[in-house]
Amino acid sequence: MNEQTDQLICIVNPSAQNGGCLKIWRKLEEQLKAEDVSYIAYFTKEKNHAAELTKKIAEQKRGKPVLIAVVGGDGTMHEVMNGAVKHKNVKIAFIPGGSGNDFSKGFHVSSDAMTALKELLPIRDQKGTYVDIGIIYEKNNKEPNYFINNMGAGFDAEVAFEANHSPFKQLLNVFSLGKLAYVLILLKRLFTYRRTELDITIDGKRYQFTNVWFVAISNQPFYGGGMKIAPHASPLDGKLDITVVHHVSRLKLLFVFLTVFSGNHVHIKGVEIFKGRSIQVDSRSQLSVHADGEAAGNTPISVALLPRQVQVLYGINQKEKEEVRQC
Repeated sequence: MNEQTDQLICIVNPSAQNGGCLKIWRKLEEQLKAEDVSYIAYFTKEKNHAAELTKKIAEQKRGKPVLIAVVGGDGTMHEVMNGAVKHKNVKIAFIPGGSGNDFSKGFHVSSDAMTALKELLPIRDQKGTYVDIGIIYEKNNKEPNYFINNMGAGFDAEVAFEANHSPFKQLLNVFSLGKLAYVLILLKRLFTYRRTELDITIDGKRYQFTNVWFVAISNQPFYGGGMKIAPHASPLDGKLDITVVHHVSRLKLLFVFLTVFSGNHVHIKGVEIFKGRSIQVDSRSQLSVHADGEAAGNTPISVALLPRQVQVLYGINQKEKEEVRQC
């Protein structure tokens, strides 16, 4: 089924990849002009600007279908999705321009920006797929926070926060090595992080953990720049995957992170994975929380699945096509 859109709306984060995204956009723009594609580009200027732009664009269309192509990283995608969540006329596509680009891995979008654009253009008038997302309620935030990739509390959130604000990451991005910043900061935090006790309630069933490093709640398999934290997570299965890492030594945690890129960490004692729709996370000491790698407050938090909430145009794989047909 097709739905005609007037023109391609691009929300570009020129600061992504330490300015590298702007160079990517210039090449994409040349391609759009070469193919005589009607488009409008908006450039983000500050945090949450992409969300504000998305809301404004959606409202101006007054219910008429609009395709927004995100040109940036996972943080930009996170903002656009948060801006679009209450507007059913918005269809989102992703063209990777960040340093992590976990969305592209989890949603089968090409990691090459030009290829992603060329794959998008022939199908831009097609109806997208409505995918699941997660919602986070945190007591100090008046508005809930939505995530499309994953969220986490504890060690991983602190690593993500420090990496996002690290001048070292900006330097590495110049050489397209931004992912290395996460590894180096992880090693640094490994020796200073203090583990804690965690109470997690999943669909009404309570679990208690001690010596917890972190809990990650996933809507798709990848986070942290390619780590396959939840190998069986899917944005179409109506569930979130909850990964808890506890009772492992610092040395063993390194082994967890060495094996997480292949998904083999799930076989290590101290790594537990659950599935659920409603999750409550309480901790003895307050833990930092991230949503799609962006700071999202502190514990305690409540997390819930919102089924088929956001329309995304992406390279859906064959298995997921079958799942969509059955729904």
